[in-house]
Amino acid sequence: MRPDLERLGRYDPGRVRKRFLDAFIPAHTRVIQVDAEDIGLVALRPESDALWLEHFYLAPAHQGQGIGSKVLAQIMAERDDSRPYRLNVLRGSPARHLYERHRFVLDHEDLVDVYLEAPPLAAAR
Repeated sequence: MRPDLERLGRYDPGRVRKRFLDAFIPAHTRVIQVDAEDIGLVALRPESDALWLEHFYLAPAHQGQGIGSKVLAQIMAERDDSRPYRLNVLRGSPARHLYERHRFVLDHEDLVDVYLEAPPLAAAR
């Protein structure tokens, strides 16, 4: 994520850490492991009107190998829920393509973030 923030002129280590810690809820967070190695994490925060996908991070050495796609598909398949999935991604981030492959579409955007939404998997069946 740092390269995207730097590209947008928005990288501030203190701000990044504060943003993460302010939104971090351990009960909503999973560690992503490959061969017993921790390589990332992802959180799914339930709200009354949506399920928010947050803090989806993979170590750079493990990106581009289909791991993120598998994790995202698993998370979306686990819930039989009528709420849509929502997330935000930095403008220009290559991660947006991952989300679009999993039925996320543009909801709105601002100068920094793009907000995407996907229908619940049950609605797609």
